Amino acid sequence: MTASFKPVSVAITDLTAHPANVRSNSPETYDPENIAHLKASIAVLGLLQPLLIQKIDGKHAVLAGGRRHAALKELVADKAAKGFTAKTKIDCRLVPEDCDVTTALSLAENITQAPMNAIDEFEAFARMMEVDGQTPETIAKTFGTTVSAVKGRLRYGFIHPDIRAAARAKVITLDTMKAFAEHPSQEVQREVFEALTKEDSYLQAYTVRQALKSRGVQVSDDIGAFVREEYQARGGAIAADLLEEHSVLEDAALVETILLEKLVAAAEEARMRLGFAWADSMVRYDYATMADYGRVYPGPIEPDEAAQKRIDEITAELDKLQLEMEDEGLEDGAYNALYERVDVLEEEARDLQEAYTTEDLARAGVIASWSSGQVTLHVGLVRPEDKQEASRSPSGNQTGKDEPDPSEITYPASLAEDLKTERAMALGAAMALHPEATLDLTLFKLVSDVLGSGMNVTQTIKVDARKEYRSHAKMDDIDGTSLEQVAAAHDALDLSWLDEARSPADQFAAFRALEAGEKAKLVAYATASTTQSCFARDRQRDSLMHDFEIEIMPDIRAHWTPNAALFNRFKKAWLLKILGEDLGLAQEAVTLASSSKKEIVAFCDKLFAEPFATLTDAQRAAVAAWCPPMMQTAGIELNDASTMETSEPDSDVAKAA
Repeated sequence: MTASFKPVSVAITDLTAHPANVRSNSPETYDPENIAHLKASIAVLGLLQPLLIQKIDGKHAVLAGGRRHAALKELVADKAAKGFTAKTKIDCRLVPEDCDVTTALSLAENITQAPMNAIDEFEAFARMMEVDGQTPETIAKTFGTTVSAVKGRLRYGFIHPDIRAAARAKVITLDTMKAFAEHPSQEVQREVFEALTKEDSYLQAYTVRQALKSRGVQVSDDIGAFVREEYQARGGAIAADLLEEHSVLEDAALVETILLEKLVAAAEEARMRLGFAWADSMVRYDYATMADYGRVYPGPIEPDEAAQKRIDEITAELDKLQLEMEDEGLEDGAYNALYERVDVLEEEARDLQEAYTTEDLARAGVIASWSSGQVTLHVGLVRPEDKQEASRSPSGNQTGKDEPDPSEITYPASLAEDLKTERAMALGAAMALHPEATLDLTLFKLVSDVLGSGMNVTQTIKVDARKEYRSHAKMDDIDGTSLEQVAAAHDALDLSWLDEARSPADQFAAFRALEAGEKAKLVAYATASTTQSCFARDRQRDSLMHDFEIEIMPDIRAHWTPNAALFNRFKKAWLLKILGEDLGLAQEAVTLASSSKKEIVAFCDKLFAEPFATLTDAQRAAVAAWCPPMMQTAGIELNDASTMETSEPDSDVAKAA
């Protein structure tokens, strides 16, 4: 049928909903937040399209235009909106009461309007600014949106016409077109577009962004923000963008010159403060080049009276801060502030107890580089030509190829001691669970020490009937697996002979009457209690215990699991390195880099408590086997746990922190 609808004017208060409106069953469509932009447009431009209405029981029901009707009612209720009252009349078209296609009419108005092409929308915003003289602020008011959202659309509308035409013709994707907005200059956009299309017929957004980086540095980039003040002071050109963060420092050479100058100044300041012989800088730390460099480390020194007093003060404050950090109700901001304070205090304590030797200071230096948005100092480096002067620093660390890898996670002394205690407890549990082997070890140790004087079979266990005292900063926080295993082993012991009411001779007689297996359990439990705290055994100095540990405790994770208490004592960068490099969870590490340390600790705790179902087989195996360096029985061996010093990891994943 063909119908013409009579134009009429109806007061807003006389309008009501029509039951045949196809959107009547989706009330969320009419929520104030969903019609805010429509309300703003009507307030500024008026009602551009009449409502389709029909009289029902003497009322004017809105058949099509329900969202416009809702926006009009919002304007009436809004006392700040001028020109709209309940009596304000608006243009409508009246559908006859006997019309039999009302639902079809409502549906037609809602679905026959083609959605606007995104590029058309961007260009329309640009025309409003260029031709109509509108500002981002007035456009935002018209459409009920934010100024930043308008500026975002305007940036795309001002992309070079040739690039917009290519996107319209589907030669490039819309995302690729948007990538050109990373540089506000249309001329630069055109040059890059022409250069890239000559090389490759198919452009990707990533390729465009990489190419534009060579044409300048955005002020929001970490380097841009770092050098901008000095760059402007030297008259460097800036290509202004509607969104300030996308403005570009166009003179890339000047940017790099200023950055290098700042790095040189930072390196020189560190050299003078630490007393090194030389200072250098590089924009990007070149690992291939630096592989030939050596490194010296500060060694332990005996603090004087004043230094010791300050160390004691720091220790007391650290204990207090640790208690505060254990408050589960602590806000992230407060937690991070406490964590930063802990870092500062621990560094101060290390400085009071460590120092470089005069010889090391005379040949070592510092290099400043730019990484993770900040100046990074690499201290104690020894140039290749100077490494030959001494193959080993006085502190015992190699300065040649065999020196410790600075990217490895290392720990302060307090944490190292606690980890050694936990490892000894795990070993004790393993020994208690292997009574026959431990009995043989005990008897062998006993007779060897007596009959083979000077053999020094092992100093790891004591057989002088004295229980080894183990100290731990937070005994209540450690993983309880080994404690539970030892407790279970204790409960299985036959202690019927151990009756203090009996004389020692009677106790001994009862002990001798026990089965051989029961005696083995008792000896194994007693010996397990004497094991001394340490990390990995030195194969050369204690080959017996090295091999014995591998036999009875091939995997420490059978007796110990990392938990939140451990992870909470790691630096955020270490946690990200563990996730990304050790466990193969690189994407998770990148995602968590912007999270607080508290959130990362919680993630790690859940991961190790019950590995996620989404892990690959390789990731699951890595989680099941991971433990801090040197704790695993058959893992990396170091001769002396005292070489464990606190250093910052240099890995890319860790730098995401």
